[in-house]
Amino acid sequence: MLIRRQTLRFRGFALGAAVAAAVLTSAGCNAGSGDSGSKSDAHKAGSVVAPGKPGEPARTLSPSEAVKEAGVDSPNSADVRYVQLMIQHHAQALELTGLVPTRSRSATVKRLAERITAAQQPEIGAMEGWLTRHGRSGQSEQSEQSEQSGKHDHGAMPGMATAAQLQKLGAAKGTAFDQLFLKLMITHHQGAITMATEVLSEGNNVQVEEMADDVVAQQTTEIGRMRALSS
Repeated sequence: MLIRRQTLRFRGFALGAAVAAAVLTSAGCNAGSGDSGSKSDAHKAGSVVAPGKPGEPARTLSPSEAVKEAGVDSPNSADVRYVQLMIQHHAQALELTGLVPTRSRSATVKRLAERITAAQQPEIGAMEGWLTRHGRSGQSEQSEQSEQSGKHDHGAMPGMATAAQLQKLGAAKGTAFDQLFLKLMITHHQGAITMATEVLSEGNNVQVEEMADDVVAQQTTEIGRMRALSS
C-alpha cells in the first residue's frame, strides 16, 4: 500500500513539474514570436508527456489538460461502492460487539470488542461525511432494498455473518459465545480486508485509499489477537 501511494505521489509530482515546464516553454515561444505559425509551434512545444500508471504508456496532454489532471483524484465508482458497502460492513461489526457486554465471560474479549467499537463507530461517521461531501447518499440502492426486505446485502460484502449466525450468537453465553464471536469477527475482518484491498487497486480517491489502508493495518492486527484468543 505504501509503495502504491508513493507511486501516485511521484506521478503527481512528475506531472506537476511537466505542467510547469510546458507553461514556461509555451510562454517563451509566444513571447519570442507574434505570427500564427509560431503560435502553432508554441502549442506543440507546450504539450505535456504525462507518466502513466505502472504497466501503462505515457500520454501526451495539452497544457490545459495537464493542469486539470495534475491534482485530480476524483472518486470513481469503485471508491463510492467501497464507502457505501463498508458503512454497512462496519454496522454489522457494531451489531456483533454490541452483544458482548451481556454475554461474554472473557474480560479480554470485552476489551477487544470495546476497541473495535471505538474504532469503527467514528469510521462510519467519516465515511458518511465523505459521501455527503461528494454528493452521494449514505446508502447504496442495494442497501436500501436489503433494509426494506429486512436482509443484509451479503452477496456484495465478504465476511458478513448470516442471519442464522447472528441468531445463534445472540442465543449463546459464556465461553460458547466468546468462541463463536471470535470466529465470526475474524471472518468479518477478513472480509473487510478483502474489500479494502480491492479498492486500493481499483479506486482513485486518495482519502478512500487512506481509509482502506487503515482498515487493512488495523484489522490485520486485530485478527492476530483474536486468533491467539481462540486457540
